[in-house]
Parts: sequence; structure tokens; C-alpha cells
Amino acid sequence: MSQLILQDAVDDTVTLHISHSNLKHHSSQLRFSLHTTIEAVKERLSRNSGTAVGAMLLELFDESGTKVCDMSDNFRVLGYYSPLNGYRIHIVDLDPTSVTAGGWLEDTSLVEKYTISEEAYNKREDTLRKFKEKSLAEDPSRNQQKMSEDYMQDVAASIQVGDRCEIGPGAKRGTVMFVDKVDTLTPGYWVGVMYDEPVGKHDGMVKGKRFFSCTPGHGAMLRPDRVKVGDYPEVNPFQEEI
Repeated sequence: MSQLILQDAVDDTVTLHISHSNLKHHSSQLRFSLHTTIEAVKERLSRNSGTAVGAMLLELFDESGTKVCDMSDNFRVLGYYSPLNGYRIHIVDLDPTSVTAGGWLEDTSLVEKYTISEEAYNKREDTLRKFKEKSLAEDPSRNQQKMSEDYMQDVAASIQVGDRCEIGPGAKRGTVMFVDKVDTLTPGYWVGVMYDEPVGKHDGMVKGKRFFSCTPGHGAMLRPDRVKVGDYPEVNPFQEEI
């Protein structure tokens, strides 16, 4: 009976790619319940993209890039438009004054930078440069200290491949895939994690060398003190909607 309920829950969800008319490099994947209204989908995408719900038009594309339809009825549920895993929701921002307009969210050259002269920076006492100079003056040996090859070995000893875990900050959950030293990173022990959601940085390959395998965008390599293992089941992404 429990297997039947689980299968029904899986069949009621869909994983969709997300793109945006003003954000050319904005690409993500989100899971939705097919029973979610289009208005609720827009509210979730608004938090993710910055586009206001009232200024949002949603277009549905299939895996080949062919437009399927406009999802324009806010009171229809997502399943009415029959999206499949791998389809794409394209957000069209209709507001010309939107925070996403003009490309400045992606092109940092359009953002005015704060600058300070070298002379003015040297006069300040609250800078990182001054802190380093003061620390070195108090303890010259700091400049010669190196991180041990066994850094955090004691913490890593309590973490095993296959453990469920939670990562702070953000309470992101996943599964431990790797525990050992990583020769492409700084000395000491590292923990490879496969996140449940696409909030990682890679697929288990770090600086050209593979340490574990997972779905692209779900992998991360973290210091052991950031990984808390225990009974951390996968979070239901629709818990707030039920």
C-alpha cells in the first residue's frame, strides 16, 4: 500500500526547466505538483526570478524547444497544460520598469562601482590589509603556518559515504558521496555531497578530476564541519502548498 501511495506522489509531480526573457543566463530546474495553480506557480517563480506576479506571462516549451502554449489562466492547475519532465517554462516579463530589465542583474559592467584611491585606503584602520599587518607584527610565525594534511580528520571520521546530511547555512539536504582528501583543493579532509535539489556547483568533478558522480548542479565539496549527518529525509517541496 505504501508503495502505491509513493508512486501516486511521484506521478503527481513534474521537473521543469526555467528560463527568463530578461535574464539570458538564468537557467534552473524546479519541481512542481501538477495540482498547483498557475497563480501559485507564478508566485514561486517570482521569488526565484524577481519578476512580479502581475507582470508575468508563462510560456510552455517542449524538449525540442517548440512552444506548446501560453499558460495564461491563473486559476487552472499546472496539469491542465500537460507538461512533461524536461519541458521548459519561459517567463516573459511584461514590465518595462522591472528590476530584471536592462540586463544589469547579469552584466556587472552596467553597475556603478565604488572606488577608493590607494592613498585613502592606506589611511583607513578598518581594512583587511591593516588587520593582516597587525597580526603579522604580533606573531611573525603566522606567515609560515601551513594547513595540516590531516586537517579536520577527526570530524570526517564520523561521516560515512551514504549518510544522509544537512548543510548549513540554508538547511540544504543531501547524501554523502565522498569522504577523503582532495588533491585538487587545499590540504585536509573534504566531504562530497549530492544535494536533493539543484543547489550545488558541479557533478562530482572538481577542477578537472572526478571524485564522485551525481546529476549536474547537485554536487558540492565541503569541509566536514559544515556537514551534519543524521535522519534527514528528503524535504517535500510542496509541503507549504498542501
